[in-house]
Amino acid sequence: MNPDSEIYRLVDLLPASGRMFTKIKSKPEQPAVIMAQLPKPWDRTRPVFINFDLWSQLPKPQRDLLILRTVNWLGSVRWLKPDLYQGLVAAGIVGTVFELVQGDIIGAVTAGGLTGLAGSQIWRNNYSSQRELEADEAAVRVAVRRGYSETDAARHLMAAIESVSQIEGRIQLDFTELLRVQNLRAIAGLSPVGVPQTLRKE
Repeated sequence: MNPDSEIYRLVDLLPASGRMFTKIKSKPEQPAVIMAQLPKPWDRTRPVFINFDLWSQLPKPQRDLLILRTVNWLGSVRWLKPDLYQGLVAAGIVGTVFELVQGDIIGAVTAGGLTGLAGSQIWRNNYSSQRELEADEAAVRVAVRRGYSETDAARHLMAAIESVSQIEGRIQLDFTELLRVQNLRAIAGLSPVGVPQTLRKE
């Protein structure tokens, strides 16, 4: 597989919003087939790293759904969406600076701790089961606009999750991957049981 031509094809597959911020890069030394890290609030582009030697072992429909899913997950990350934790981070930063200017070390440490706790909660929210399931569902919707049926898109993404695990030498799927597969089975009409709301929020 020629990485340059595959990158060009994948970029063309992405929705316009994803093309604006996604930068697909070849990373042959990584053990993962595809990888994207939680972007920092100041990052203008969001890189997606692909090991094309491993990537080429996947059928094209699975590759399509994997890239759509990864880019949709990246696009769902909202550091600046106003909510409680973003407000606490902002208040913590302001409080830390204020206390440092005042020379109050204990106050600065307290405000810094508040910032750290709120920031870690934002990080956990972005890696939550609900966020992962929403990224899968968004990928299926985009794939439908690209000519796949909803059933086929869900089946290809489900197969991709399992294929990636095998290619990467993992013995079994982790808990979140099992939830994702069950959710996709329901979307594909292979199971009458979806993922309960209580598990979606873990």
